[in-house]
Amino acid sequence: MRRKLFSALLMAASIFVGATSAQAQKTVKLFNGKDLSNWDFIVDKNSVPADQVYSVRDGMIHIKGQPFGYMYTKEKYGNYKLNVEWRWEGEATNSGIFLLIEETKNPFPNGIECQLAAGKAGDFVLLGGSDLVEFHQRPGTERPAFPVVERTNPSSEKPAGEWNKATIYVKDGVITVFVNGVYQNTGTNKIKTGHIGLQSEGKDILFRNVVLTQL
Repeated sequence: MRRKLFSALLMAASIFVGATSAQAQKTVKLFNGKDLSNWDFIVDKNSVPADQVYSVRDGMIHIKGQPFGYMYTKEKYGNYKLNVEWRWEGEATNSGIFLLIEETKNPFPNGIECQLAAGKAGDFVLLGGSDLVEFHQRPGTERPAFPVVERTNPSSEKPAGEWNKATIYVKDGVITVFVNGVYQNTGTNKIKTGHIGLQSEGKDILFRNVVLTQL
């Protein structure tokens, strides 16, 4: 575990070696604090209009959690650092940050979910047939519908009502996740670019400071 943590920290540090002020110009606010114009939306079975699930309130993204679905960036991205802050409005339930989405499907795309479910933030869930080198299936067993690569460390989440921060590095398909500054997971994907998504699953969740820095 120590070797894995050291490798993750070394990778995160090396990404920013030689960074200059010019890099600041490559920072993109995926959420502008006013509207969701940079995003498209999926609602399971198109059961309700998207604006009943995804909205902006007091400068924050508000996702109701039901019906299932996700909002996703109109553009695809590769090689970046992503910062996302989230807070449960009431009960801490379930959500996720989708990474390297190849195709937008309803309601689970082909991509990697950085799990935000209470107590499991930092796990990876393999959606829509996606894969990670770190997922090892037992011989002779059927592949699960939603394979999981569990995080390395105990939960570093804050209590419901407080803001959490995910810092995610994606470099040449390698995903490294820190939750509130604590290293949690690394996954290696053959896919190197894709959409970024925020999930509706569970109950009300708020997001803010969704910022991407290209590497």
